[in-house]
Amino acid sequence: MPVFFVSDSTGISAETLGNALLIQFPDVRFERQLFPFVSTVEEARKVVQALDAAADGPVTPIAFSTLAPTELRDELRRTRCPLIDFFDIHMPRVESVLGTTGMRVPARLHGLGDVKRYNHRMSAIEYAIEHDDGQSLRALDKADVILIGPSRCGKTPTSMYLALQHGLFVANYPLVEDDFESTELPLPVRAHRRRCFGIVTTPERLSQVRQERRPNSRYASKEQCTYELRRAEALLRAHHVPSTNSATKSVEEIATVIMQTIHRRSRP
Repeated sequence: MPVFFVSDSTGISAETLGNALLIQFPDVRFERQLFPFVSTVEEARKVVQALDAAADGPVTPIAFSTLAPTELRDELRRTRCPLIDFFDIHMPRVESVLGTTGMRVPARLHGLGDVKRYNHRMSAIEYAIEHDDGQSLRALDKADVILIGPSRCGKTPTSMYLALQHGLFVANYPLVEDDFESTELPLPVRAHRRRCFGIVTTPERLSQVRQERRPNSRYASKEQCTYELRRAEALLRAHHVPSTNSATKSVEEIATVIMQTIHRRSRP
């Protein structure tokens, strides 16, 4: 089924909101397409043409939109494609509650009023890149969270998501062969146990992911994956490090679990 996301900015909000609904239909296969940075009526008109072409196809499509300017939304509503306009659904209600009219300008998320938050997120991304896969041990005391677990369990995408979406400073430390010989936390993160969070998966899933990187290697074997996960889980339990299993969770779900853990830790 064709699915379209239309936005006057990056499209992250449209995709997040739309996919939150689509995930409730696991038996339907979706073919997704994003139309980002739609900022003029002419661009909106071209999107309508694309949506109408899809609407004339054999399968009824659906479109999700977070366009803010009224003239762009008016143009988009001309489409024959079924349209979910998140702005139209929610904005009148918010205006009613606040008793004032919203600005309805495009890309407001990254506007001048948000410079401080934007710059903080950019710093968080730089930190996550520097500290990805244990590449740097510098300034670990500045980390909001240190993700630990065997290689290829999902630490990198989770750290990038937490940095981009939440502005968290995240270090990613992979457990290696030497770390599995004892139940002590690796020396570089030992002093930061309260900041640590474990990510594990299933042996089957880990082997599958590693096979794509190093086919038919010991590193990707089911036996090695089972051993590493068993030792990692024992290490996490021994030091009361909270963890989650990434095998059946999306990056967004993993990030939410981590955010909740950080929130609980910050309570007095």
